Amino acid sequence: MIDISHCPSRLDEGFSTYSPKAVRALFDGHKVSHQLDFDIDGIHNNPEIVEAMHRISVSGVQEKFPAVIERGRIRIAKENEQSTYILKPVPWDETLRERKQIPANENLTMQIASQVFRILTAANGICFSKKGQAVYITKRFDVLPDGSKLLMEDFAAVIGRNEHDDGKGFKYCGCYEDIAVAIRKNVSAWMVDMERFFELVVFNYIFANGDDHLKNFSLILQGLDYRLAPAYDLLNTSLHVQGDDFGLDGGLSPNIPMSDVYAQTGHPCRLDFERFGDHIGLVKSRIGRILDKYMQLPESAAKLVKSSFLNDKMKRYYLRIVNERISRFTRVSD
Repeated sequence: MIDISHCPSRLDEGFSTYSPKAVRALFDGHKVSHQLDFDIDGIHNNPEIVEAMHRISVSGVQEKFPAVIERGRIRIAKENEQSTYILKPVPWDETLRERKQIPANENLTMQIASQVFRILTAANGICFSKKGQAVYITKRFDVLPDGSKLLMEDFAAVIGRNEHDDGKGFKYCGCYEDIAVAIRKNVSAWMVDMERFFELVVFNYIFANGDDHLKNFSLILQGLDYRLAPAYDLLNTSLHVQGDDFGLDGGLSPNIPMSDVYAQTGHPCRLDFERFGDHIGLVKSRIGRILDKYMQLPESAAKLVKSSFLNDKMKRYYLRIVNERISRFTRVSD
């Protein structure tokens, strides 16, 4: 059994299980064990659980399992039972570098987004199999307490990208301007959500999330209006794969000029994000206020990295990658 000294959700020091704040945010105030009653090893040999995975997973991506809480324990949801959580174990793809660190990576990156930068994110944490293997858990924000579901569509669907018309890599086709245009078209309070979207693009660049594709942004119907859904699937992908700066092939937008730095190095700097923010209709003072937050790594973010469930080697690598991104971002263009 793994020895825990930090909350396996918020990463607060001095807790051997979920902290009170985590219990409120992740489990609606109900005490839940961080220890699973089942083991993840060999889970793919259980046909009932594999069928559960197929209900919410798409072929070719990380395995996901629908889950519920029952008597203070986390378990896989049964067939026709409404899940309220999603479990993401270590991917089975052994070609991924340090794949066993992925649940801790996602929990850490999501907590930095939420706690340090106040980005609206899905509540999340880590639980552990009987053998101590970390499993990422996230609360479904599209399921209400009464079990009803909110309508949610990712931007591949909103924009109209699909495998039939655009090929297997359809979710990577396009640029972030495409999402911005769709937000303006579909969201009444578009300026508020455009700022949220803009900051999320900046955060993903700084924290090396090279998998921020069309399906990792969504609209959710709240009342009579669509809003940008809380952030999800945030992680530092550079720990595991050799990736690009952006998850979309077209980058920020083909309709804005590259900075000299971007043209010369192949990596964008602050000026490119300023131009992008202006291009999608944000107020210059608000653009500056958002970008100023990413000019250096906040001490609170570095503290979360040190408190995370990454191993020591990956903690150092995580910080090195982010600091390298910040050094790119802060370069001054002619």
